[in-house]
Amino acid sequence: MNITFKSLFYSLSISAMLFGCGSTTGVLTTPVENIDTSPIKESKLTETEKNTWSHLDLATDTIPGMSVDKAYKEIIKNKKGQTVIVAVLDSGIDIDHEDLDDVLWTNTKEIPNNGKDDDNNGYIDDIHGWNFVGDGYDEQFEYVRLLVSGDKNNPRYAEAEALYNEKYQEFTGLKTQYDQIYQAVVTADDKLKAHFGKADYTKKEVSAIKTDNEELNQAKQVAQFIFSNDIESMAVARKEIKKDLEGINEYLNVHLNKNLKGRTTGDNPDDLNDKIGYGNNNPRPMKEGEDHGTHVTGIIAAERHNGKGMNGVANNVQIMAIRSTPNGDEYDKDVALAIRYAADNGAKIINASFGKSFSPHSEWVRDALKYAAEKDVLFVHAAGNDSEDIDSAKNFPNDAIGTGPEISDNVITVGSLTQSYGAGLLSSFTNYGKVNVDVFAPGSDIYSTLPNNTYDFNSGTSMAAPNVAGVAALIRSQYPSLTAAQVKKILMDSGLAIKAKVTVGKNKDIKTLSEISTSGRIVNAYNALIMASQMANAK
Repeated sequence: MNITFKSLFYSLSISAMLFGCGSTTGVLTTPVENIDTSPIKESKLTETEKNTWSHLDLATDTIPGMSVDKAYKEIIKNKKGQTVIVAVLDSGIDIDHEDLDDVLWTNTKEIPNNGKDDDNNGYIDDIHGWNFVGDGYDEQFEYVRLLVSGDKNNPRYAEAEALYNEKYQEFTGLKTQYDQIYQAVVTADDKLKAHFGKADYTKKEVSAIKTDNEELNQAKQVAQFIFSNDIESMAVARKEIKKDLEGINEYLNVHLNKNLKGRTTGDNPDDLNDKIGYGNNNPRPMKEGEDHGTHVTGIIAAERHNGKGMNGVANNVQIMAIRSTPNGDEYDKDVALAIRYAADNGAKIINASFGKSFSPHSEWVRDALKYAAEKDVLFVHAAGNDSEDIDSAKNFPNDAIGTGPEISDNVITVGSLTQSYGAGLLSSFTNYGKVNVDVFAPGSDIYSTLPNNTYDFNSGTSMAAPNVAGVAALIRSQYPSLTAAQVKKILMDSGLAIKAKVTVGKNKDIKTLSEISTSGRIVNAYNALIMASQMANAK
């Protein structure tokens, strides 16, 4: 499971300021003449633009969205198209959400809640999908499971051990550091609240403080730094840094915990044929905070123009809800069987917003991808959030071994974009790769559905992939004669070819998109539908 700490990045900057633990560096500013012919968005995004930026148009709005609104206005208009089933392989999905409950796939061959496998597909009462994780939630990372197995003959055992030691030391240090950061912010906030006699003091009021009191001056400095990072209040900073601490503790106590026994399904995850009593028919979230799958689903298919929340990319889809990803690394067995389940039950697109660097049974997943290709299913995969070149760094699932030949032509891997057209176009966390990343799409600060009829922003290639899955669904709905391989080609060939240089990776290297992806393009729904029409009519 790719994990992104959105607020962790600014907290590290706070750490550098408060404790001298690091230094800041300048970022590349792309000269206007190097940004093709498109203007740069100079003003801050409005509230509406923040919530919908991934649907906007670069030429019209100077925001690098996917031109979804333009596609509906000028191409789709009132053409509903053919219904497309999109399988979302993810954590639990709130299928009762006000913006999702009317876009669910229903297995009409199954009689609800009769305890029988009416359609003989191997899954009892699978009405809206399947839960391969069962009642489980917390899980280790795959390399931790390898260490727990004690299989020192595994060719990657030493690598896993080194990675574990590195990450354990890193997050133990971060815990100490963030405890100090949090305490410094809390102390400063409490001091300022006492000074002003209120909690909602302003940036202007803090700047006006003049005192010889050393503690109050220190509190002023901390608050001014918080405000300078576009954080609206010390209360928000407290909340975000506390959230970071919870994430750090989760890394240590869950994902890196060698003693954790997370799997509850009773099957053998190393035996692909052990399916008896495995999982259940409830794909909903098991715990509070399990919101990833719901957010991903809303990006693809939240009901459009119903007066609630937000609009999904696609207008005529049914979501097949498949819970295959725990709070940690997914099991290869679950992923392989989930792909096959989706393909066997009519899905034409699978969204897979997850990934990991160790995969003991990667061949099971590749076989499942090939099986999906034979069923004409497009597999849309998130590139990952490690700021790495995945042509060299291992990343699973994949449709090839390393940069070798692909086993099928139905997998498209997606990197992440920000709202900023220019040097900062790529999300700082996104993976990349000339061979293994196909396209880029909006993935930073994407507004979508969360459990219990709520909505908020999330960031990650996990958000970029469903944006592309939504565009793929539009294509397959409007032009159902096109194959999965053709839809992949359209997504790659019709995007905007960006020639501007951008910063990418941990070292902020300066590259063009053509150097770090196969297509060198950002996905564009308007262009994709035009190309799809041409391809379909040429048949």
